Amino acid sequence: MKRALGELESTIMDRMWSYRRPASVRDVLEDLRKEREIAYTTVMTVMDKLHTKGLLRREPVGRAYVYEPVSSKEAYTAELMRHALAASGNQAATLVHFLERLTPEEATAMEAALQVFPPKGRGA
Repeated sequence: MKRALGELESTIMDRMWSYRRPASVRDVLEDLRKEREIAYTTVMTVMDKLHTKGLLRREPVGRAYVYEPVSSKEAYTAELMRHALAASGNQAATLVHFLERLTPEEATAMEAALQVFPPKGRGA
C-alpha cells in the first residue's frame, strides 16, 4: 500500500502545490523559515526523497535544481484513496463505510463529481 507522506514531506509538498511554479530548495527553505527554524540540508534531503518517490521532478539550474510537483494535490490524494480501497480486502464494504461517514458537504461534492464524471457503464 502506498504510504502517506511524513509531516515534513507533507508540509513541503503543500508548499510546492501552492506555488504553481517550479521552486528551488532555497525558495522552500525561506518559506518554511517564516514558521520554523530548519536547515538547508534538511529541506534539500526531503526534496530529494520526494523526487526519488516520484512526487517531484527536477531540472538542473546552475549548481542547483528547481523542483515542481509531478501531479496536483488532488490527483495525489485520489491515488492514495485508490490504493487504500484496493488494499481493503472488501471494496464494497469499505465504500459503504466511507459513504456512511461523509459530511453533507462531502456528499454534495461527491454528487457533483459524479455528474461531471459518471461511473463507467452509467450515463451517456
